[in-house]
Amino acid sequence: MINWQQTTVGEIATGFLNGGTPTTSRADFWKGEIPWITSKWLGEKLELTTGEKFVSEEAVKKTATKIVPKDSIIFATRVGVGKVGINRIDLAINQDLAGVLIDNENYDIKFLAYQLGIDSIQQYVAMNKRGATIKGITRDCLEQIRLNVPPLPEQKRIAHILSTVQRAIEAQQRIIQTTTELKKALMHKLFTEGLRNEARKETEIGPVPESWEVVELETLFEKQPQNGIYKHKRDYGSGTQILRIDDFSNDGDVVNRAGNLVALARDEIETYGLEPGDIVINRVNSLSHLGKTALIGAISGDMVFESNMMRFSVDESQVLKEYVFKFLSSPLTKKQIIGTAKRAVAQSSINQGDVKAIIVPKPTLEEQGEIVAALDATEAKISHSTDKAAVLQDLFRTLLHELMTAKIRVHELEFEMMNLE
Repeated sequence: MINWQQTTVGEIATGFLNGGTPTTSRADFWKGEIPWITSKWLGEKLELTTGEKFVSEEAVKKTATKIVPKDSIIFATRVGVGKVGINRIDLAINQDLAGVLIDNENYDIKFLAYQLGIDSIQQYVAMNKRGATIKGITRDCLEQIRLNVPPLPEQKRIAHILSTVQRAIEAQQRIIQTTTELKKALMHKLFTEGLRNEARKETEIGPVPESWEVVELETLFEKQPQNGIYKHKRDYGSGTQILRIDDFSNDGDVVNRAGNLVALARDEIETYGLEPGDIVINRVNSLSHLGKTALIGAISGDMVFESNMMRFSVDESQVLKEYVFKFLSSPLTKKQIIGTAKRAVAQSSINQGDVKAIIVPKPTLEEQGEIVAALDATEAKISHSTDKAAVLQDLFRTLLHELMTAKIRVHELEFEMMNLE
């Protein structure tokens, strides 16, 4: 690290500010225009341009919260220890955060913020956490964090490279978010209007195209619903794949393998074995997981499913399995399923009768295929952006380590940044 300065946070900082939370018993404290944040506000974006909540000038005067001047580093010292942000506006902070004031003429604040996020510093912070209930680090620990700082031009170039990759990641995340919202709207349209400009009729689930039928899911079964194998049968470590809720994606998925193994007898495998084309619904869990659906794809070896799930298959002479799967995965159907759930203290559940009674709009097989294809195209775009974001995140982590340890110097880096956006 020729020409790099070895220093500490305490040596480069021009000051530190602690924070606090105004009492909620004073409503006037929370009716101001001063942005205020907790450590929850750090993490997704490096640069902070708005507040989590807003407090009054009176709150700042009479409580422990402090206003950190813009272009400072915000560092989480308690909850969320190690999170880092740069405030691009003046903002107040709570007791879990520290404001680190920086001489911006001699140090590039983005470079410093990125360096505070490297593994060695995060490990140092994690090892120095103290406390009986809420574990955090002291001011001394924060000040003693060691930094390696190149000359200012190189700081700026490193920060520029990392920022460019980060912007590319954020661009992909925006595409994912926008396309996911589009998919939700598209599902509503496709399962109520279809893709053809057709007059509609009133039904028990609302207006649908005149040529469509509206039927109970039970009328479409080829294989009747069945609950899975009970938890006491588990013996993780070897044997047969067992499908768990962790194997489902947030919006349902085509599952080809399960993440855990269970030791079972052959008759148990035959009783609870899954086959390609089976549809599985999570029937017992918290409301956030209730009704999650998976379609079983090509399986390598045997696979069974847990007792908190229910499986069935459909008669494909009447309806495409992919169509039913996507319909059950749609927000409106999930809402209907959750609405029928029996609620208990720890968890909620749906039974086979609830599933059988789900009302399914049934277009022709041809139109079902068109609807599936339209949704597949949207999901492919989400998947592409998700994969690209993952590649960019790997690139960012590699560059962060290599550049901050001077294993790669910016003048050696031939990198067409424009291709990332």
